[in-house]
Amino acid sequence: MKRQPAIFVSHGSPTLPLERNAATDFLRQLGPSLGRPDSILVLSAHWDTTRPAVSAAEHPETIYDFYGFPPELYRLRYPAPGAPKLAERAAGLLETSGLRTDIDPARGLDHGAWTSLMLMYPAADIPVTQLSIQSRLGPGHHVRLGEALRPLRDEGVLVFASGGATHNLRELGRQRGNPVPQPWTVEFNEWLADALKSRRTDDLIAYRGRAPHAVRNHPTDEHLIPLFVALGAGDPGGSTQRLHSSIESGVISMDAYQFD
Repeated sequence: MKRQPAIFVSHGSPTLPLERNAATDFLRQLGPSLGRPDSILVLSAHWDTTRPAVSAAEHPETIYDFYGFPPELYRLRYPAPGAPKLAERAAGLLETSGLRTDIDPARGLDHGAWTSLMLMYPAADIPVTQLSIQSRLGPGHHVRLGEALRPLRDEGVLVFASGGATHNLRELGRQRGNPVPQPWTVEFNEWLADALKSRRTDDLIAYRGRAPHAVRNHPTDEHLIPLFVALGAGDPGGSTQRLHSSIESGVISMDAYQFD
């Protein structure tokens, strides 16, 4: 059984599957380059609970957790099979690590999960389940959560975290369509890349006080939180690869990372 990496991608707008840009071109080749995992455990910025919860749905629905977008977006489906056994295994690992975990019998895949997976694995034939984040508990909690999930990688499971390397919708409203990356976004983005490549975990956990322009790029934590799960699921002392880097509308980083 091939050992799987832990991956973080920035999922951008819900319209991601309808777009054609550097980030979507990257995602379309990412699945084939990674190969086919036995199953996928996905963490998205858009399922946020007070304590960990994992979906045991046998046929996860495609959740449209957004409004006001083109009608063709709501016609898209990602009918991947569920992975209830993986859900039980993930919950067991978390419980063993002292993280009380709920199992949701019906939760589907929100757009943070399915929009990227639709580009990576368009056949939708790999079993997938989703695990929630707990943004109020902060980055350190999610590094610990990722560490608990690390054994899944030896069981053919792709740990797939989906969020945003930067995420400020108010700034996006001001800059939408601007092809010029804003300096304060670039500076934060490069700090993040350097800290990840150097595995400066303490700096990353305290990023809101240590990274330049951190609060301007992330008014709230939730879109960066999945990154910390992928970081924790990586091997201690292992390598970090920056798989992709691009900035949309001046302020939305679409960076992606792999942790081995």
